[in-house]
Amino acid sequence: MAAKKEILVRFGIKVREIRKMRGLSQEELSFKANLHRTYIGMIERAEKNITLVNISKIADALEIPISDFFDK
Repeated sequence: MAAKKEILVRFGIKVREIRKMRGLSQEELSFKANLHRTYIGMIERAEKNITLVNISKIADALEIPISDFFDK
């Protein structure tokens, strides 16, 4: 897997993992982050190259520091 795609996959898995730990649906997370529901699904499936602005919105919505997405 190309390095660019790998980071998107790892990020998407982490978003899904934390979202589920918080007991949120994709729709609930999208509402809290002010993003479209389908966009959250695309992030979790590594179909979108997310911007730093949207990473920040999702981190805020999940009430975590951005660095938690990238901890191994």
